[in-house]
Amino acid sequence: MTNQASSLLTGHWFNVTIRNVRLEANRRFAFNMILQRHPMSHSPAVPQTRPQPPLQAYLVVLVGVAAISLGSILIRLAQQDGVPSLFIAAARLAIAALILTPITLRRHADEIRHLSRSDLTFAGISGVFLAVHFATWVASLEYTSVLISVVLVNTHPLWVALLEVFFLKARLGRPVIIGLVIGLAGSVVVALPTGGAFSMGSNPVLGSLLALIGAITVAVYFTIGRKLRGGLSLLAYIWLVYSCAAVTLLLAVIITGTPLGGYTPQAYLWLVSMALIPQLMGHTSFNYVLKFLPATYVSIATQLEPATSALIAYALFTEVPSGLQVAGSAVILTGIILATLGQSRPA
Repeated sequence: MTNQASSLLTGHWFNVTIRNVRLEANRRFAFNMILQRHPMSHSPAVPQTRPQPPLQAYLVVLVGVAAISLGSILIRLAQQDGVPSLFIAAARLAIAALILTPITLRRHADEIRHLSRSDLTFAGISGVFLAVHFATWVASLEYTSVLISVVLVNTHPLWVALLEVFFLKARLGRPVIIGLVIGLAGSVVVALPTGGAFSMGSNPVLGSLLALIGAITVAVYFTIGRKLRGGLSLLAYIWLVYSCAAVTLLLAVIITGTPLGGYTPQAYLWLVSMALIPQLMGHTSFNYVLKFLPATYVSIATQLEPATSALIAYALFTEVPSGLQVAGSAVILTGIILATLGQSRPA
């Protein structure tokens, strides 16, 4: 995977801005979990060398963490300006797809034109699951805190592992199983309302459930994507899925009668910022540093997102998590990191 990432991520910085992996190196980890369990080749492993990481690679990781951490914050700001959650999700993907369209068609029009009906069908299904992911996760921020929402939606690597077991008949190593148990136990702790002076939102249980649905659906999105990514370039794949997801959400917006306009200029600024900062700049940063750093390191670094988002939410929205929420979040992150480290070891 690291060789593939290196070959994909060469070139000018702007050219790699169109690449996204969860949507975060977390999502690249989700692909790794599938591909490492089902290798495409049984050829003997050849020792690989990686160039010494420059200081700028670590700085780019920090920029990437900061960028993706702003995703939930920008959503909350847009919600406070009266933008419905469904329209927020639709706008984020539609803007990102529009940005990718001219570059994708210029480079991969012939590839897309020759896709089989089966590939197009899988791209459509994958896009629907991605649409549900964004719709549910964005909506979760209406009902629960930033910390709880972000921690729970970032459990998707654990759900990918479970999907492998049930649908791909994979056998997981002991560290991965232990990580799964720890992470899922932490999810239960975090999802339970704690009461007390701090209010997690108008309906914390519903918010937690929506965030978990967002995690599960994005895990399905990665699992389906494995079939397409075997013979399709990354840019073409992302553009197809983003476009299908955007169309799905826009249809939902029209069917539900959600207003398409009439929002403040500041609200539209938040929407555009979502596509540019967390969606493109944030995820691009992680793809870029995969040229210099191991995928496992990058995956673990992305687990700084919940803590960073929570700190920003405290500063802007005075969200103070309870001790139980912090403890449960730490348990989840421990489980994910343990599963990541276990998955990175040769079988």
